[in-house]
Amino acid sequence: MELKTARLTLLIDPAKKVAFERLCAQQDLTPSQVVRQLIREYLAAHGVNYVPSGSPAPPTAVDGSSRRTAAPAGRARPVKSAGSMVASATKRR
Repeated sequence: MELKTARLTLLIDPAKKVAFERLCAQQDLTPSQVVRQLIREYLAAHGVNYVPSGSPAPPTAVDGSSRRTAAPAGRARPVKSAGSMVASATKRR
């Protein structure tokens, strides 16, 4: 679990924002939870490894280089896949 947070500001069409917030509420999720899940899935799909804040530092090799590994997959409670949420939202148009 990440211990620190950073703000990400984005511009979005107001009608799309309202639809997104309604869909999140119907699924008992906050927009932030959904966006974080989308980002995790996007990074994983593109093979980007990272160490979440609050996780132990990655092991350091004898030569001093860092051996980065994929972040742990655990989370506090089950969340629907962001891909399935986007697919559901697309079908409702």
